[in-house]
Amino acid sequence: MTDVLTKEQRHKNMTRIRAKDTKPEIVLRKALWRRGYRYRKNWKSLPGKPDIVLTKYKICIFVDSEFFHGKGFEGKYTSRKYGSLKEQLEHSNNSEFWLKKIQNNMERDRKVDAMLKGLGWEVLRFWSRDVLKNPDECIRTIEEAVFRHNTNIN
Repeated sequence: MTDVLTKEQRHKNMTRIRAKDTKPEIVLRKALWRRGYRYRKNWKSLPGKPDIVLTKYKICIFVDSEFFHGKGFEGKYTSRKYGSLKEQLEHSNNSEFWLKKIQNNMERDRKVDAMLKGLGWEVLRFWSRDVLKNPDECIRTIEEAVFRHNTNIN
């Protein structure tokens, strides 16, 4: 399968993909701020540079894009044509590269989660579309984690 975009067009598309301060991250941060939560952004002191860190409660929050972090990799994928992200990637341009990249991203996410948990942090991961569709539900999940933290300390 050949790419329908030129090399320059593909480069332009890929350079627009943000690693931080994405719209879903900003939506979640603003919702947290409105509720009085203070946080650090992309804290480099922790493994994986979490998108949002509630230091007071030892909670790390990641807002992951569905594609790059492998949502539906093995099944329950949103495509009408393919049953999983893996199946779609197998039929894409440069499929070997993309399969390896997404699998490596998922493995890195698992390792980062394990490292953070080993350091005593609670890790929350949200899909970017879930944040955009229902930020209040994400906040509820975060507040449940805050509650768990507060009840474990007392």
